[in-house]
Amino acid sequence: MRLLQHRIAGPEPCPYLDGISSTTETMLMTGVTPAELDSMLERGWRRFGPVYFRPVCSTCDECVSVRVPVGTFSPSVNLRRVRRRAAHVRLEVGEPMVDDERLTLYRKWHSSREVERGWKPDRIGVQSYAMQFCFPHAAAREFSYWDEDELIGIGIADETPHALSAVYCYYDPDRAHLSLGTYNILRAIEYAHHRRLAYVYLGYRVEGCASLEYKGRFRPQERLRGRVDGPQPARWERA
Repeated sequence: MRLLQHRIAGPEPCPYLDGISSTTETMLMTGVTPAELDSMLERGWRRFGPVYFRPVCSTCDECVSVRVPVGTFSPSVNLRRVRRRAAHVRLEVGEPMVDDERLTLYRKWHSSREVERGWKPDRIGVQSYAMQFCFPHAAAREFSYWDEDELIGIGIADETPHALSAVYCYYDPDRAHLSLGTYNILRAIEYAHHRRLAYVYLGYRVEGCASLEYKGRFRPQERLRGRVDGPQPARWERA
């Protein structure tokens, strides 16, 4: 791997909890192998494009890395309903790509979030989309969801030798009744099982943040205890 930049960003307003600040450690890197990314995921890091990051807040430890052990996952009654409701949706897995269909869907989804949650406007273009979601990486995967011939959802993930990491998901807000965000994770776990991967990483869960509460629905799950620095081993505990 090649480190191009290493910085600490913040303190700045926390995107998850009101009234507190957040600090993020970021590394801009190229040449990171899937095996190296696997090790970073186990230690609480995430990847978005060429940027690898983790929270390093000095006064708060609410961002907790969460992963689902694939072999023991047991969907609840509600999750089984989600799977049945979207049973007609076709999944295709491949390399991330950008085209007018994906840009249109992303813009429609983001516009709905701007209205519902007060997000800042994002009229993403080809180059920006490609940098965020299609940055070349051997681990990168795209889960595309189709209703007959219509694209209705996209899930971006990383596949490492031992795990799948759910990175991002967007979908047609007119099909909110299908719970495609939840369905994407269910299909990710199913894909990981088929590929004989041990874990599906769900990113960070923050107690008190309503938009991240859904991650607690996938059980059993494990949570990373504390921040992992230097050579110390990562400690994951069942929750």
